Amino acid sequence: MMIGSVLVMAVIDMPAFGDPESPAHLHVVPRYIERGYEETGVKNIVAAVLISYRGYDTLGELTVIFTAGAAVISLLGRRDE
Repeated sequence: MMIGSVLVMAVIDMPAFGDPESPAHLHVVPRYIERGYEETGVKNIVAAVLISYRGYDTLGELTVIFTAGAAVISLLGRRDE
């Protein structure tokens, strides 16, 4: 119950979806656009964000997807005798 209350309070305090005045749009995005090439050396801004700025997060997502895929393949490849 207490955890639910904390989560509800956190969601209420979040900026509205797509709000141009949210901190992500005011601070993070301009930095990626202005200094992305200087900091990463990658010309493609999407690749720069995924590889350099969010590398560990992307690696974690890939690990989860690979593990789920391997589990599905192992279940489908099973033969009952």
